[in-house]
Amino acid sequence: MAPGNSHDISARHLWERELETLTADAVGPVLTPGAAGYEDEIAVFNPAVTHSPAVVVGATGPEDVSLAVRTAGRLGLNIAVLNTGHGPSVPATGDTLLITTSRMSDLVIDPCTRTARVQAGVRFQQLVTSAAAHGLAPLPGSSPTVGVIGYTLGGGGSATMGRKYGWAADHVTALEVVTADGEPHRVSADTESDLFSALLGGKSNFGVVTAMECALFPVTHLYAGTLCFSGADARAALESYRRFTATAPDDMTSGIAFLDFPPLPGLPAFMQGKPVVAIRISHVGQEDEGERLIAPLRQAAPVLLDTVSVKPYTEFGSIGMDPADPAPAVEHFGLLTEMTESTVDALADTVDPHSGNRVNLIDIRQLEGAYSRPPATANAVGARDAAFAIFALTVVPPGQDVAAYANTGLELFDRLAPWLSKRKHPGFLSPADATGQQTQKAYDPDVYEWLRAVKTRYDPDNRFRVNHNIPPYGTA
Repeated sequence: MAPGNSHDISARHLWERELETLTADAVGPVLTPGAAGYEDEIAVFNPAVTHSPAVVVGATGPEDVSLAVRTAGRLGLNIAVLNTGHGPSVPATGDTLLITTSRMSDLVIDPCTRTARVQAGVRFQQLVTSAAAHGLAPLPGSSPTVGVIGYTLGGGGSATMGRKYGWAADHVTALEVVTADGEPHRVSADTESDLFSALLGGKSNFGVVTAMECALFPVTHLYAGTLCFSGADARAALESYRRFTATAPDDMTSGIAFLDFPPLPGLPAFMQGKPVVAIRISHVGQEDEGERLIAPLRQAAPVLLDTVSVKPYTEFGSIGMDPADPAPAVEHFGLLTEMTESTVDALADTVDPHSGNRVNLIDIRQLEGAYSRPPATANAVGARDAAFAIFALTVVPPGQDVAAYANTGLELFDRLAPWLSKRKHPGFLSPADATGQQTQKAYDPDVYEWLRAVKTRYDPDNRFRVNHNIPPYGTA
């Protein structure tokens, strides 16, 4: 922690000297609380979790990352990386050096090997657009603004082609990472394979990933979009979706969402303060086959909005229509082992307007298909037997305390207990899961112990702890 009104003059001098050296040697900005640009540098999409690190370093490349990590080690600071996605984990406070990667945006497409090399600041729209110029596509989530690497290290459940190709992490061929000693490594299935496999699913516990190489796929268009129904038809839409997923081929990736937002600028009239059901589909195949597959969904109830059509892959963000503006929100995640008629009843009762439910979004995404297959090179992404991923999101109204909403959404998981897996998934963890017991549920027991062994080798002092932490041996 930065010395304040401390009598330890030598510690203060060490602090000042180290920051002066880091500021002089780093290409990117080095900022402390109160400095111009500090607040903008640490800003996040979901301010339900806010940061106040002792130092923030805006890295421009792996050299800046190494300098920052070595400085943190000499000052006894923890090390964290600012998330580039929508989901926060835990706050970086005064005992932490925070690294931001938005300036690291180099991207190279190799059409011959159908691979991409992306730096840590690359977000999905940039990758998708660049790959499309070569008739290729990656495995993005639902949002164009999410960072490629952070998403992939958690597993990466693609909203476009997940059921066809599986987890994005399964298609990573190499990672460039700076470990706790400040040393850069290039790891793969053939070089430091334990560190390579641990990072894929173990996320930020082992170092700062500065670049990644991953596979691309020869896909240029999707039959994709959203079907919206009135919330009054939630039960009918959900039952139709349940039957649809029971026979959907792997070429079909889909999800269903229950939305109940207050009147907000930009929302269509039928969503202004009214509950809505949205079924999102993405089919890799011919339009006529996609139409045949979703015909029962279109007949489930009167359709308020139908955007399903053939789309260029570059418009993948229009499928989920994720929010573009930051807002504080509380999230809770789970996995379902199956969806039965009784599951439909429990969900329909939860979203009923008279239930007293305060959740603004319940999102269910079908897994199975290629998600269930083991990767060619083993990694830490588990829970591959789950049938669906589910999360509940509650937007915290302006001026209200986030803590008052901390448990909002848990009532949904209580109702779904008969079908809820006891497992978690590393890509679906909330700030509430940033405890040893909850994080541990994201891994098979033997995988968790192996991850602790890798952690002990590469980060024995647990400098990378401001996350869903996997502690090294010898610590709690």
